[in-house]
Amino acid sequence: MLTLSLGDGAEMRALEPWCCDEFAAHVADVRDHLKPWVPFASRVVDSDSARELLQDFADRQARDTGRIYGIWVDGRLSGGTLFQRFDVGLGVCEIGAWLAPWAEGRGLITRAAGHMIDWAISVRGMSRVEWNHSPDNKRSRAVAQRLGMTNEGIRRSDFVVGDQRQDTEGWAMLAAEWPALRASRAPDA
Repeated sequence: MLTLSLGDGAEMRALEPWCCDEFAAHVADVRDHLKPWVPFASRVVDSDSARELLQDFADRQARDTGRIYGIWVDGRLSGGTLFQRFDVGLGVCEIGAWLAPWAEGRGLITRAAGHMIDWAISVRGMSRVEWNHSPDNKRSRAVAQRLGMTNEGIRRSDFVVGDQRQDTEGWAMLAAEWPALRASRAPDA
């Protein structure tokens, strides 16, 4: 198994279809916390729907159009990150993330997203990495700021979560900006 240490007893690794029972239980535990921000919080309701979502991402990975990773803290699935969109032809990808309340405040998403940005730009040659969230999601905004991303504004009524339309606050990191920002970051920041 391939894992990436995030420090502080946490690791990031692929979240694969065979993890469907663990993923379904995780989503059930944090559903109310995620529902305002994360569309799959309403769709993943059992092992079958969890497997369906994870298989979709496995298929995307095989097509090189997306990926999903889990974050385990002390052996417990506590959140994750994903490439919601990964368009090699355009050189643009979008990172998304979620985290259980018990794992917040430790910098896990910032570290995980930093590794994803580095891989997308340095290994895969992406020109642009995007980070989108509801303007009401202050924690997500803080991650984008800590990563040194540029705020590109608000897209009105741009995203649907459950049956509600939301605005989206967009951020981006350009490949030309990343080397200097990466060099200025602490090793685990």
